[in-house]
Formats: sequence, structure tokens, C-alpha cells
Amino acid sequence: MAQEIGESADVVSRLVRNRPGIAEIAGRLDIGGTPLAVLCGRGSSGHAGVFLRYLIETKLHLPVSASAPSVITAFRKPPRLRDALFVVISQSGRSPDLVAATRSARESGARTVAIVNEVPSPVADAAEFVIPIGAGPERSVAATKTMIGSMAAGAELVAGLAGDVALRSALDRLPERLHRALSLDWSNMFDDLAAASAVFVTSRGFGLGSAREIALKVAEVLRLPALGFSAAELQHGPRAALSATTPVIMMRLDDETAASVDALAVELRASGIPLHLCGGRDSTLRWLEDDLPASDAITMLVPLYRAIEQLARSWGFDPDRPPQLRKVTETF
Repeated sequence: MAQEIGESADVVSRLVRNRPGIAEIAGRLDIGGTPLAVLCGRGSSGHAGVFLRYLIETKLHLPVSASAPSVITAFRKPPRLRDALFVVISQSGRSPDLVAATRSARESGARTVAIVNEVPSPVADAAEFVIPIGAGPERSVAATKTMIGSMAAGAELVAGLAGDVALRSALDRLPERLHRALSLDWSNMFDDLAAASAVFVTSRGFGLGSAREIALKVAEVLRLPALGFSAAELQHGPRAALSATTPVIMMRLDDETAASVDALAVELRASGIPLHLCGGRDSTLRWLEDDLPASDAITMLVPLYRAIEQLARSWGFDPDRPPQLRKVTETF
């Protein structure tokens, strides 16, 4: 896991070099009459899809729906997706439900794009267009470099579809920022996590997928109950579950969501909730200077992944092989 986190910058560098290929796909998609986008993925790939949702809705102004593969595999009721943009995200490209959902979407008239690490693979074969993540073999059960690669690949696709120069420029800077983020030491969280009964991870907008991803990694690698919520959602029902034994990890991006995230941070501190905040002037975690918020949502994963891996080893856990899990989970 530690080695693969360190390879993330190289993965993104290769994706940036593949920009002409991704731009060609964007040009061939012809989404002028597209009514909506549908995103398909599970686990970390699903979290990359949450990130992609915010990019599509803010940059392309298309409504986005999350695919429910069981509608096809269990209920046998394929949705009508004519002219929709369907994007499936998968590391292995081998889960039967993702293959079935992609085939169904393509047969119903959707334009289908697979963002996948393993090519060829059944998911890649089922889609009309394929964007290879190109991360190489990932041996740790916990996905890290493929998650970062999935997010960067989705951002490249949206940048191509939207003609977004600022997003492309941020992606050009991203490999160097990922490399610098490897040196950020976030071990000041460790004591609170060691005493935790559960962990909450929160952000908003482009950071929501990252928050859900880190909650998954805390549960998967540290074996702690963890939940990822929007900072807006955390002020509703989940707020009742917060206490001195439920630390909150907060990712603050410097965009339109910052003021509401800052307000929540103030309220949590006043209530005695252990808070570990990345971003802004009150950050308790070391951070780089801010960049484009969409790219910062990717960069913040690196020090969090590193902290989780290091803490797992200090507890005597094997971060590469969590119990009862396999690298490829085939769901139906």
C-alpha cells in the first residue's frame, strides 16, 4: 500500500500524457443532446464516481444519476438510457454486475465510457469507449493509486468535454502536488483514532467522494467503524452520534463550500468533538498551498492514505491484506 501510494503521481503523469487520446473520446461522444449522465461503480470506484458527479454537474450542467446494477442483474428491469452518457469506473473490470449494467446501457442507446485499470477486461469490452487508468498492477487490497487515477481520468474526460482550460492546467500540476503531499505528516491524528469508537469523515462538493473514500479506508485498513458524510448532512441526524470518542476528519476546499465547512468546524470544536481539519487558516493538518478545488480533492487523499497505512502498521495490522477481503470482489 505504501509503495502504491507513492506511485500515484506517476499514474497521473501518464494520464496527462494520454490527454490527446482522452480528448479524442470527448470529441466523439457528441453530448450536445445528452439528457443526463449515469455513473456506475462500487467501493472506491463508486467514490470516484461521486467526485465525477460534481464535475459533470458543475462543468457540463447535466443531471447525474448513480446506476443501480441490481436493477438489471436481480430485478431484470433495464432502464431506458437512450442518448445518456454512461460512465462505468472499475479497477479490475471483471465484476459481473458492472459488465451487465454497461452492456444494458449500450444496448439501450447510451454512449458508454469505461474508466478501467485492466485492459482488456469484460467491462472494457462492454463499453463503446475505454479510458485506461494505466496504474499497473495494484497488489494491496486497499485501492490507492487506482482510485487517484480514476479521479484524474474522469477529470480529464470532463475537461475535454467542457473545454475547461483551468481544469486541464490543474491536472498538469497535479503530479508534482501528489509527490509533495507524500511528505505531509498527519500523525497528529493518531492518538484520537486510537481512542475512537467510530470515525466520521466529512467534506462538501468535490471533496465528498474523497470523504467517503477515506471512511472506507479507515474501516478497511484500520478496522474501525467509519462513515463519510457531506458537511451539510453531518449537521442533521448524524450530528447526534458525535462525541468525544468519535473524531471527525474534515477536508476543506477553497471554493463556494468553504464558509459552511468553516462554520461546522467552529461548532464541532465548541462542542468538544475531536476535529482534524485540512485546509484553511485554522487547519490542524499540514497542507500545501491551495490549488483548484477539484484537484485538491484528489491531492488530499495522499497524506490520508499514508497516515492510515502507517497507523495500521503501528497497530500490528497488515494494511495490504485486511481480513475477509479479496482484491477483486465479484458482485451480481
